[in-house]
Amino acid sequence: MAADRSGRRAIFGGGAAVLAATQAAPALAQAAPGGTLQAIRDKGELRIGVAPGEPWFFRDQRSNEWSGIGWGVGVALARELNVRPVPVETTWGNAVAGLQANQFDVMFVLDATPQRALAIDFPVQPMFYYAQGLLVRPGLTVRLWEDANKPEVRVGVVLGTSPDRDVTARLPRAQIERFPTADEVAAAFQAGRVDAISLFHPALVMLRARVRRGTVLLPEPFRAAATSAGVRREADKSWRDWLGLAMAHLYVTGETQKIYENYLATRGVEAGSAPPVMREMWQSRG
Repeated sequence: MAADRSGRRAIFGGGAAVLAATQAAPALAQAAPGGTLQAIRDKGELRIGVAPGEPWFFRDQRSNEWSGIGWGVGVALARELNVRPVPVETTWGNAVAGLQANQFDVMFVLDATPQRALAIDFPVQPMFYYAQGLLVRPGLTVRLWEDANKPEVRVGVVLGTSPDRDVTARLPRAQIERFPTADEVAAAFQAGRVDAISLFHPALVMLRARVRRGTVLLPEPFRAAATSAGVRREADKSWRDWLGLAMAHLYVTGETQKIYENYLATRGVEAGSAPPVMREMWQSRG
């Protein structure tokens, strides 16, 4: 994902790490002859980069098993290839370097930014979509962004993030309260110091599950963003191209949305209360 989405700048890594990975690319390990797709099938395993961060990846401390939408999509694609999914722990900041070094074959929920695209490849097809949303206190009704553009409405954001920049421009009459971290924004919301929080909606869903207060909304007009999956750059594009077609198939058949809803259920979140990751469904459920 992008470096500042959902208030998790540290999770998604800084530009310096990506630039360093780009500069170091010639010295890094190369994929096996025949390309990554052939290597996956030969070895019988799909190595998936995993980094803690809900709802993308989550490791159960008791069972040591991974879940989340990124892991679930990886499991589904491994099943299509008739291979075993293997988690390889990394960080969001090291994902690009890890791919270049052939530590894993794919990193899901990695936004295709211009800077990252200098170092690794991304399928043309998106993995799924999210939108900037609001978690609003009980009693606050917001259908359009303009409904929150009032002097008496206090909106909490994480300082310097994409939602911070967007609501500052979109809601010039509202009170924008800026906090260093998403946890501090959540604490302010729980204490009633802000009336709403603005993040990208999957992060808001998980935050709502923690604070157990308010409603997650996608005000109109929607601000959509697509996420993707990063792969190692190589001359043979078979893996990149197959991955894009396979992710598109999961998306259009509703399987990606189902994987998301199944994960939410394991975390005690009702699917009907969470905006979907299929943008075609936002109008009816958002």
